Parts: sequence; structure tokens; C-alpha cells
Amino acid sequence: MRFVIEADGGSRGNPGPAGYGAVVIDGDSGEVLAERAGFIGVATNNVAEYRGLIAGLRAAFALDPTGTVRVRMDSKLVVEQMSGRWKIKHPDMKPLAAQARSVFPATSVTYEWIPREENKHADRLANEAMDAGKRGEQWDASASTADLDTRAARNVAASESALPAATDPVLPAATDPVLPVTTDPVTTDPASPVTNDPALPAVAEPALSVAPDPALSVGPDSLKGARPPGGRGLSSPPAGPSPAQGWSAPDMGAPATFVLLRHGETALTPQKRFSGSGGTDPVLSEAGLAQAERVAAALAARGTIEAIVSSPLTRCRQTASAVAARLGLDVRVEEGLRETDFGAFEGLTFAEAKERFPAELDAWLASPDAAPPGGESFAEVAVRVAETRDRLVERYAGRTVLLVTHVTPVKTLVRLALGAPPESLFRMELSAASLTAVAYYADGNASVRLFNDTSHLRP
Repeated sequence: MRFVIEADGGSRGNPGPAGYGAVVIDGDSGEVLAERAGFIGVATNNVAEYRGLIAGLRAAFALDPTGTVRVRMDSKLVVEQMSGRWKIKHPDMKPLAAQARSVFPATSVTYEWIPREENKHADRLANEAMDAGKRGEQWDASASTADLDTRAARNVAASESALPAATDPVLPAATDPVLPVTTDPVTTDPASPVTNDPALPAVAEPALSVAPDPALSVGPDSLKGARPPGGRGLSSPPAGPSPAQGWSAPDMGAPATFVLLRHGETALTPQKRFSGSGGTDPVLSEAGLAQAERVAAALAARGTIEAIVSSPLTRCRQTASAVAARLGLDVRVEEGLRETDFGAFEGLTFAEAKERFPAELDAWLASPDAAPPGGESFAEVAVRVAETRDRLVERYAGRTVLLVTHVTPVKTLVRLALGAPPESLFRMELSAASLTAVAYYADGNASVRLFNDTSHLRP
């Protein structure tokens, strides 16, 4: 297929709350094939514009990896840098440009600068995304009016171009201005809308995966296509130009750091009973409440937590509330952080499950694809957790966030960060109210920084 991609981004503050938009158009029929948009937190105009470009390229790649693409943008910076006429010196721009180049072969993509008034569809999408971010939401394709709002302008342009040549005055051919090739423009692009809006939450520039992965798009897919399966992989490290991690990683800016807190004890914890999300929803015991207060005091003393996200289950929300009260933060509930549904195993000890469901328990222990009767398999949980991780990395990039969750989600996040096999889940010990930390970098790599720390629970 032949695609036309129109992409844009904006920052209300530069840097400030930012969003991007992209539309993929059939180059032959002019039909809109896909729309993408997303709120990315605090970023510059140029970062948002690059994000729009990447989203558009990934959407087109999902439709036809062998297609050719003509990119039209009103950002001279992006167009000239991606065309190779301007050097890329700014450290924030280099990884973004690398990601854009990694989607299609260079010979399949051309770039064209257009005036802002010809880029209204993508601009409208970017502003819808920023408006959604202001409400604490992500852009919803089903609620978007960008296509309808700009369709009339497209129709007018198309009808004008169809008029007989005799009705139009003959004009001299326009020439492109000569652009400098030895200087790197500043990262501010006055062609993008800038409006100060201090009411929006301060969120840092998001982390991105270098490999072309349409599933990482923030906005839902348009009605023209389905979201492909994705995330960063379930049992292998994310693809990228370099496997470097931790101390050996290049400077990619501040990572998104997830401090993973397992909830405090419930009455079922010391009895080592299966306690997931498919049975009862136990509250914290007296010991668990005391643990929550201790971890809250420790985190308050460190002073690094910038946001709190919790599983919807009561034991996690109680633990998160104790920390939130100390830090003066709100708690955001994320369904994807809930524990495994253990089905028929719920409430049983391991010995009881072995006695009542011997074959089913053996199958569950032998394969991540096996689920307890009426429950979830670890493979299913891994998909859910990976999708949740990608959303949260996007939302909280550059920030340190406390995720209050359960044994399986914590172990799964560690396993995926290490690229460890599924059976590693059975080889990790995770105590109640323990802390684990994983950092996610802009190149898609992750680094495990802490595991099962319980020092804050000692007298």
C-alpha cells in the first residue's frame, strides 16, 4: 500500500503537558485508515512531534509492513532531521529519531514539510489527547471528532483541486527555502501550539520501545484495524539496538522506576493459602496494618515516590492508603495489577489443593499455560501484567511510582525485566509488605534494582 501519514504534537508550556496525534491515509483513495493519539505527560513540542511520527509509522506498519510512506508534518525540525539535512545533536531527539527510522526501511519513507493549516487533522488529535490528559484520562478513539471536524476542509481542498485549470491564475512554481545543514535548531518549534496550563499533572517524558511495536500506541485503534498482540514480550528482553542495562546502559535520561510493594499480611498469609482475585477479598490483619504503617514511614523518609497505583483488591488498597496518607498523594486503581485468579485453589493450602485436585495442581505446576479449574494461567496473567506495565511506563516515564500489588504481578514484572523463563516464578520468595524496584529506560531496556527488601519491617 501507499500511505500518507500526517503527524503532529504539542506542549502546553514547552515543556509542559504534551500530546501527539497521527493519521494514516490511503495514498490512492484518500481514505483515513487509522488514527493515533496519546497524552505523554510533560515534554517539549519536539518530543511530542516525534512521538506523533513514531505512532503514525507504527500504525502504517501494522497495516502493511511492505508499504511506502509519505510523511507530511508542519515541524521543520522533524522533517529536516529525518530527511538527513539537519544533524541531530540534542540527546532527547536521538533515540526518538532512531525509533522512527527503525519502523520502515529508509528507502520506503519520504518526508515533506507542510504549513500548519494543512495539518489540522493530526493537530486536532494531539489537542484531544492533551485535553484527555487534563481530565486524567487517555485519548479514546470512539470519542474523537477529529476526522469529522477536518473532513469538510479536506473536501473543500479536494474540490478546489478539481477545478479546471483555466479558472486558476498561473502562478510561478514555488521553491523550498534553503535550509541550513550544519546547525541543529533549538528544540523549541514555534509552529506548535503552546498554552500554559499549570493545572495538569506533572509527568515526565515517556519511555519508548525502539523496536517497531504498534501495540504500544496509547490511543485505541481506529475501526479500520485491530490492535495486534504486543507489549515487550513475555519471556524475552525487549528488542533494541543494544542489550546494555544498568551500569553499562547509555544515558537515556531518567527511567520510569516502579517501586513494587506487596500488600501487608491478611489472615490467609501466614497460613500460606491461595489468595487471588477469584475468591474472597480479605482485609489486612492487625499485623498487616502494622506492616503498612512501617512501609509508609520508610517510603516517606526516602521521599522519592511521586505517584501511587494500586490493585483494586482491598488488601492492596488498604496498604496503598497508609502510604498515601503519609505522602499526601492520591491512589490510582489499576485493574491490571490484581492477583491471579486461582479458581478452585482459592482459599486452600498447597497440601489441600494437592489432595483435592492432584492432576490439576500437577498440570499447573508443569506449565504456565495451565490454569487452575475456573482460574487464570500464569501465561494469561503475564499478558495482562505486560500490557499494564506498558501503559504505566508510558504514563509515568521519568518518575518514581509505587505500585501496590500482589505476589504474581511482582514476580512477573521481575521475570520479564530479566528475560527469565516462566518457571522462575516458582524460584522467587516474596514476603508480605516487601519492596522490589525495576527501572524502565527510554530504549526499552529494564533494570532490576531491588528485590524482596523487608528491612523497613525490622524493629
